[in-house]
Amino acid sequence: MPNIIKKIISALTKIGCLTFFTGSLLLADGFGPIPMSLKGAPVPNVPGLVGGSDPIIINKNKALILGKALFWDINVGSDGIACATCHFHAGADRRIKNQIAPAGKNSELPKEFELARDGTLRGPNAILKRNDFPFYQTDDPLSPTGSVIFNSDDVVSSSGTFGGDYRDVKSIATTNDQCNRSSDPVFHVGTKGTRKVEPRNTPTVINAVFNFRSFWDGRANNIFNGSSPWGDRDPDAGVWIRNGDGTVAKERLRLINSSLASLAISPPLDDSEMSCHGRTFADLGRKLLNRKPLEHQRVHWNDSVLGGLAHSTPNNLQKGLNTSYHQLIMEAFNPKYWDYIHTGPFGVPPLSSATHSTPYRQVEANFAMFFALALQIYQSTLISDDSPFDRSAVDEHGIPVNLSASAQRGMDIFRDSHCALCHIGPNFTSSAVVTNGILQKLNPHAFGNSTFRVSTTTVVTSLSLTGGMMFQDTGFSGTGVTPVENDIGLGGTDPFGNPLSFSDQYLQLLGGNVSGVVDPYVANVRPCDLDTSIAIESNNPHPLFFTRVDGIQRQKQNTVNCFNPAGIFIPTINAALTELSKPKRKRFLSAANGSFKIPTLRNIELTGPYMHNGGMATLDEVLAFYTRGGNFATPPKEFAKIFALVDLRLAPQKRTDLLNFLKSLTDDRVRYEKAPFDHPEIRVPHGHIGDNSSITKQNPMNASLAADQFLVIPAVGAAGRIQPLQSFDRFLQ
Repeated sequence: MPNIIKKIISALTKIGCLTFFTGSLLLADGFGPIPMSLKGAPVPNVPGLVGGSDPIIINKNKALILGKALFWDINVGSDGIACATCHFHAGADRRIKNQIAPAGKNSELPKEFELARDGTLRGPNAILKRNDFPFYQTDDPLSPTGSVIFNSDDVVSSSGTFGGDYRDVKSIATTNDQCNRSSDPVFHVGTKGTRKVEPRNTPTVINAVFNFRSFWDGRANNIFNGSSPWGDRDPDAGVWIRNGDGTVAKERLRLINSSLASLAISPPLDDSEMSCHGRTFADLGRKLLNRKPLEHQRVHWNDSVLGGLAHSTPNNLQKGLNTSYHQLIMEAFNPKYWDYIHTGPFGVPPLSSATHSTPYRQVEANFAMFFALALQIYQSTLISDDSPFDRSAVDEHGIPVNLSASAQRGMDIFRDSHCALCHIGPNFTSSAVVTNGILQKLNPHAFGNSTFRVSTTTVVTSLSLTGGMMFQDTGFSGTGVTPVENDIGLGGTDPFGNPLSFSDQYLQLLGGNVSGVVDPYVANVRPCDLDTSIAIESNNPHPLFFTRVDGIQRQKQNTVNCFNPAGIFIPTINAALTELSKPKRKRFLSAANGSFKIPTLRNIELTGPYMHNGGMATLDEVLAFYTRGGNFATPPKEFAKIFALVDLRLAPQKRTDLLNFLKSLTDDRVRYEKAPFDHPEIRVPHGHIGDNSSITKQNPMNASLAADQFLVIPAVGAAGRIQPLQSFDRFLQ
């Protein structure tokens, strides 16, 4: 047995992480799943969206144009914020001014900014410095026994809107909505309000089409309901359809594999990200429909999607497109969603305004669906599958063989160090549930050899450790970046009081509470597809598994092609309820609290800062975090197999090799913004005129607000840019 395997087994055994695996370890070709190319990987299908007898989208190319324009258009926000404002750099955000929030999402901690490590003031309008990072520092960063010398619960994220209460919107000329704006009680310098900053770091949108659920906490549902992020959970969701008899009615919509559409619904109405409070998508439709897309922004004449409609000519960049949003919607979408011209039951603006007496039209009432599905079509094209890793030839085991010698060694370290157990499959994340599930059936060896495998075909997984049996949502993990009280992550709830976590719902299902399951995928989980058994057919009691002593029964689903054929038993409802009623239990533990979506590693060198709190500026800091075994003990950390990596601590060359492997995942089309990663011009707010102690100019929009500074990101055509994108730390002072 190779020495590295012996050392991993020894380390795991000492901390109690190797009590039970689905198989043994072994080892002709290394440890754990084999990294896979993204070339040709199946993109999750969305039945009913395009094609068929009655599709929603009748012209995919027009929908693509609509989606790219909407994604980059600053008119979408209430005060000049586009979706791309937070995703303009390799799909992420590299700004360094006014990018700090005082606490994580849903945190009950005081919303107070902390001092930097050097004792200087941090907070609104501060400029991030290199020595601010990482946000958790010890005197020996690679050692699990180092003493903490700095720890901050602040978050590095993206500044968005000023907020305010929505009043009205204009359908021509002005970018900003009419809102009652004032200085925010948290985000201000002196008496001047600054733009709010989100409580979680901005992840990249590139390759996001593979995510089964979106957002760090998975709240963007896999099922798109047409009008909210919540899928089947939302009882009032739906879209307005013109029937064959000329009437119009609201109907449920249910598009699977559409978490990107579910995600798109949220930011444009969020009063921290893009909108004044109280604005609706019908209001946004009223604002945009008659406008030219990107009317305030230059569009490259050779833009891979928009160039054919751009006013620009070679070497003469002009603003906007030669069409309107209304025209693009009519060309892209089935007429039954927009061609009802009469007054209908679509409502009126809810607030007193100049348009209060004017009812919404069908095309305005359905604008959420048009917006979300067009963005999904556009973002589905942002797939980076041409990195050096993807271009490499592979050996008989499917292992790439044309990387640099250092990156080749780094790939072995990546597998040996357990990285591939979470960053699995072609997008290097288990959150790509559908794609990984398809590929695992076609090429099971790539997901672990016959003696060590990882289940990727189910939305819930399980693991039994000495500390207990835990359930975890596939694609989510908790590594101890921050304490749970900083951000509960997947342990949160939706507006209807339901848990975000599939695992928490599954525990309710095992206890007989069918109404506790609000996502249909949970009811379809086969126990025999979990990583480990829940119950075993034994007459003897067991501290972790249910046995006949407790009461067990066979699963109700079929057992065809089970991942774990021995795992076909579950506890009876009474046995499950008895366990769930225990205040301290070792079975039926949930790993939801403190878990977050596992991000892709593709283009990772360009998408800092890192982690859900943005508290690490470089990949070296990320590697130090994993080398020492994380920062904090959180409920799901043991389940995530996070342990100190002694080999990496003592071997600098191995750390260098691992970093070189990660850098081999960067697609040069992303690095140079070549098609499909080209884009229009965008002016990105980058803090305010002045500093974090004094604002020197007021905003012309409102005297109580600080004037913006801007980064101007120039339009780039299909051929890309001359200078490559840089890593986040290169922008720090």
